[in-house]
Amino acid sequence: MNYKNIFERYELKYLLTPKQKDAIFSGMQNYMQGDQYQNSTICNIYFDTPDFLLIRRSLEKPLYKEKLRMRSYGISKPDSTIFVELKKKYKSVVYKRRTSMTQSQAEHYLCKGYSLKHSSQITREIDYFCDFYQNLQPAVFLSYQREAFSGIYEEDLRITFDENILWRQEQLSLCTGIYGTAILPPGTTLMEIKTAGAMPLWLTKILSEHHIYKTSFSKYGKAYEAILQARLHHTGGLCYA
Repeated sequence: MNYKNIFERYELKYLLTPKQKDAIFSGMQNYMQGDQYQNSTICNIYFDTPDFLLIRRSLEKPLYKEKLRMRSYGISKPDSTIFVELKKKYKSVVYKRRTSMTQSQAEHYLCKGYSLKHSSQITREIDYFCDFYQNLQPAVFLSYQREAFSGIYEEDLRITFDENILWRQEQLSLCTGIYGTAILPPGTTLMEIKTAGAMPLWLTKILSEHHIYKTSFSKYGKAYEAILQARLHHTGGLCYA
């Protein structure tokens, strides 16, 4: 299977009710088709500093922000192919670089600081990122069920629907199963529209007719907010994050 490793696009997010999701599905039938990951369970390990510097900066909504994660499609094994992804956002444009390796290689590379036998431009960018921030470590596990579709006529258009978004801070491995605390209320779907250019007219029309509005939403950000709330509760209102 061929994987795309470099992305440059806009990513627009929407929170949908079941009725709104049905309307999107009905309206896109003649324009979208399932892609290679049409129905998948996505697992991520987000890396951060011990004081959560990366996500704190991200939530401040700066012009530029970046994050690092490991991603697998389903529960992985030591020899499974997974992705190491460096994601940057500048002035609303998302730039993603990713490289594939085995789960075991990724853990040795990111968690133990071992060098890779073969480098590339992408791994050199990841190396620079790790050297710049220092003390990066696995911070949060995030998983979700995703339905993914790509445009039939608009090749750069992709729409994904994420449900059952779960997070946890223990057992931070892509091999240890899918469980955690839910982020979204029951019945809510996170839709992401990903495109390199303007949104097609047919899609704009559906969003307008069904009062579906863009929102700011970060899965890792929501997990971090929950972590802060737990610390506030534990410390009686004092938080040192």
